[in-house]
Amino acid sequence: MSRRSSPGTCLRLCLVKFAVVSAIAVCGPALYWRFNKTTLKLTDSKSSCPPCNCDCPPPLSLLNVAPGLSNLSVTDCGSNDPDLKQEMEKQFVDILMEELKLQEAVADEHSRHVNITFGEAKRVASQYQKEAEKCISATETCEEARERAEALLIRERKVTTSWEQRARQMGWEGE
Repeated sequence: MSRRSSPGTCLRLCLVKFAVVSAIAVCGPALYWRFNKTTLKLTDSKSSCPPCNCDCPPPLSLLNVAPGLSNLSVTDCGSNDPDLKQEMEKQFVDILMEELKLQEAVADEHSRHVNITFGEAKRVASQYQKEAEKCISATETCEEARERAEALLIRERKVTTSWEQRARQMGWEGE
């Protein structure tokens, strides 16, 4: 494995650790309580508790809490509100037409929002595509430069070797 792939490997390892810890954090409490209930049921079935004796008072009814509420009637509810009266006098068809107009307005707004979001997504995707093309071009340029440098290095090694052989032939002992 080369040194270049170690940051990517480290990142993948960190992501895997994060995923495992997240899964434990999400599922852990539920599994704990399920396991705890199971163990409690097993211990309850083995040793039974005596029944509890409690003298709790019966729950209070609404009539006991507020006895005046039983005399109220709701037949005249909203009779003093002119807007409510006008709304209640409308015909069923008018109400349905209003509802349809509202739904159409909501649908138009939703459609406009979707179109704006879609246009933004296309713009961002195009921008990412341009950035990717720049990266690919830069990578190709770097790769060509690396290949040229490698060829020059091989040529320099050959020249160095030939000079070293000549020097040894002339009596140089080397280092």
